[in-house]
Amino acid sequence: MELRDYLRILHRNWLLIVSLTILGGAGAFGWSLLQTSTYQATTQVYVSARSDTSGISELAQGTNFARQAVVSFADVVDSAIVLDRVIDDLNLDTTAQELASSIEASAPQNSVIISIRVSNSDPESAASIANSVGTNFAEVVVNQLEKPSDDSPSLVRVETIQPALVPTTPASPRIPLNVGIGIAVGLALGLAVSVLRSVLDTRIHSLHDIEVATDAPVLGGIALDPDAKTRPLIVHADPRNPRAESFRSLRTNLQFVDVDGSSRSFVVTSAGPGEGKSTTTANLAIALAETGARVALVDGDLRLPRVAEYMGVEGGVGLTDVLIGRADLVDVLQQWGTGKLFVLASGRTPPNPSELLGSHAMQRTLEALEGAFDYVLVDAPPLLLVTDAAVVSRFTSGVLMVAASGITRKPQLSAAVEKLSAIGSRLFGVIVTMLPSKGPDSYSYGSYAYAETRAESESVLRSRSRRKKETDS
Repeated sequence: MELRDYLRILHRNWLLIVSLTILGGAGAFGWSLLQTSTYQATTQVYVSARSDTSGISELAQGTNFARQAVVSFADVVDSAIVLDRVIDDLNLDTTAQELASSIEASAPQNSVIISIRVSNSDPESAASIANSVGTNFAEVVVNQLEKPSDDSPSLVRVETIQPALVPTTPASPRIPLNVGIGIAVGLALGLAVSVLRSVLDTRIHSLHDIEVATDAPVLGGIALDPDAKTRPLIVHADPRNPRAESFRSLRTNLQFVDVDGSSRSFVVTSAGPGEGKSTTTANLAIALAETGARVALVDGDLRLPRVAEYMGVEGGVGLTDVLIGRADLVDVLQQWGTGKLFVLASGRTPPNPSELLGSHAMQRTLEALEGAFDYVLVDAPPLLLVTDAAVVSRFTSGVLMVAASGITRKPQLSAAVEKLSAIGSRLFGVIVTMLPSKGPDSYSYGSYAYAETRAESESVLRSRSRRKKETDS
């Protein structure tokens, strides 16, 4: 994945990331409020060895002895022999084992100072216990553990150098730290979920996804229109609509396709159903006719025909009647509007659509249309469901593939492209429909639309140049 892919993921999932980040911080804050506040008080004691002389060597030996003894003495701090005294002194309702869990003794390396830290929910109790532990620890070490048997003075001296003070702020919970950790965890979780969603989501969302799924050029992008079902012919119903302009941009890019070829007949299909191929075919036909070109729109979907309904023409007689010899082509072609656009409806639904579309009669019909019209557009069924589109494509210049944003999946598009390649049909390009008008995958107008249209035209030109080089070589 490239940097722009990660930026697109962030843009597409920013609401999820922000929500999880806020939720993580709020959760950590709420958890912190539910915790019992704990206060810590610390006292420090100094351990030294008694010496009857003031010689330097004796002092050094005494210091070394104290440093070595401190390590062992630190383990005595939370022992029962010390804590039982503390419990008696302060009349605590606890056991030595329970009290030891709240006491921590530490002695830095090569030091003769022992730090005794006590944690308690009450700040005054924490200070009292810490001071009592320090006092009783010194008593036990000097008068019991290190006292000679002959009643002579102890060789060790323990003195408190820093008494414990009553703490004014709790040591835990540390709300700012917990909230920061919660925010970091929420942010990391949001990023992980966003990347995982992007990896697992194989649907096409943008023009960039088309480039990942196939090498075929992108001929155009059609923005999503929630009212497409009520006004499918947007080029005719609302010529100034931005969506209508996208079909004109598609028309412009289509004029760059196969400019050296004598035939301009195309099968318009898709990988699966519900991707907008019929409305795309109809609007493209109208946009081509606006230029004064002679256009034939053929409803080649003999299973679920839609063209006659969208165009508002009679659909009971049409292509099937021509193919079985019941009617002549010139008699069933219906002029649409005042221009040079003619519609050939599907006619009655036959029991054998694939056989009819692959017959010599279909080939002769398309040849007759190509001779009489500048453009022939055949609306065919989805490529992966039935073989109709693949069969018809053998009699035309090639195929225009429609892929819907948020519906078509990359493996489906790749499979459709491979199917065309396997039968030798030529794929001129992909038309992306239902592109969102907002967000990271949006398709809008203004400067952005100009950049998109220019990029699409350059994509088509690059494809033409590549094919020309392959032909020359």
